[in-house]
Amino acid sequence: MDALQQHLFDSYRSAQRGESAPPAPGTHDLAVLRGLRDHRRFERVVAGRPATGRLRAALARLVRALSGRRAPGSRVRPS
Repeated sequence: MDALQQHLFDSYRSAQRGESAPPAPGTHDLAVLRGLRDHRRFERVVAGRPATGRLRAALARLVRALSGRRAPGSRVRPS
C-alpha cells in the first residue's frame, strides 16, 4: 500500500468516526527538512564547528559550471 492509498484509508476511517482528516502526504516535508537542517547547524555550533555553508557554496559552483557562467569577480583561467 502506498502513501496515497494509506491516506485515503485513514481519511475514510476518520470520516466514519467523526474525526478530522489527517494531513495529505508530503504536507510537512519542507518543515521537517528545515528542522533537520537547523538541528544539524545547532549540533555543529555546540561541537565548536560552526556551520560555514560549504555545501551551498559547492552546489553553487557546480550549477555555475554546468550552466557555463562565471561567478562575478572570478578570474578567467587559461586552458
